[in-house]
Amino acid sequence: MIKNFEDIKLLLGNGKTERRIAVVAANDEHTIEAVALSVRGGLARPVLLGETAEIKTLLEKYECPLGMVEIIPAAGTEEAALLAAGMVKEGTVNCIMKGGIETGSFMRVLVNRETGIRKRDTMSLLAFMESPYYHKVFAITDVGLLTYPSLDQKQQAIKNAVEAFSLLGIKTPKVAVLAAVEKVNPKMPGSVDAGELKERAGTGEIPGCILEGPISYDLAMEKGAAEIKNYESPVAGDADILVVSNITAGNILAKALTTTGGAKTCGVVLGAMVPLILTSRSATVDDKYMSIALSVLIGSAQQAGNHEKA
Repeated sequence: MIKNFEDIKLLLGNGKTERRIAVVAANDEHTIEAVALSVRGGLARPVLLGETAEIKTLLEKYECPLGMVEIIPAAGTEEAALLAAGMVKEGTVNCIMKGGIETGSFMRVLVNRETGIRKRDTMSLLAFMESPYYHKVFAITDVGLLTYPSLDQKQQAIKNAVEAFSLLGIKTPKVAVLAAVEKVNPKMPGSVDAGELKERAGTGEIPGCILEGPISYDLAMEKGAAEIKNYESPVAGDADILVVSNITAGNILAKALTTTGGAKTCGVVLGAMVPLILTSRSATVDDKYMSIALSVLIGSAQQAGNHEKA
């Protein structure tokens, strides 16, 4: 169990290999601020792709030693993204972070069938949460990539999330497929999908986790609420992964937790050859720092597993 984000930092501290992160269009102040913090914290050795002069100016501003980073010039943002994809294929970086490049342009290069690094048909954004009112770190999928996911896309997003938790040392995470009710209601498509996903988990189509659904948010997160409603499930009050019906539900839930619920967050895009970091420009430096920590941790564990299989 990971109780808080500090536990993630401790896991990184135990690493024996150098972790490298490719930063696309790194000549961006918000990005360099977080990268400099990650360098000083010993999280990773960044490879900064973009306008060399601008990058050096920003590194100096945020007191990041030039000797701790690698700078590779790129004529434009698309070239920077292509260079990062190439480094992933060569096995020289553990994850990629978006800098001063539009998300659409960034993703188009990385998911391209010929030049990209897509590993699965469905890529998903997993938001990790640390709440002062919950006993461990949990995650929500999908909060920013899959708009109105189909049943099969939800299944793949769950598999992406379960794999990430496994790489973090949580081998059988508890998955709650959220709905407004605890029984399948044909008038509520989210509950219908939840029931179907539970059936698929029961037949082994979604391995490596304990899945419950449909289940409401309060029952998934508060054991006392489940007891009052006589709802029995190993997931009740102890969920690791929350699955929402669509991007609107995920976006509202995540922002409600962070803006009025006192939660901290960090996120990672899964389904590519390495984790991708797509933090918003409005995200805090701490959020970006933890997204880097989480991504290099998952990415390095993922690559270590690939080497073992080879």
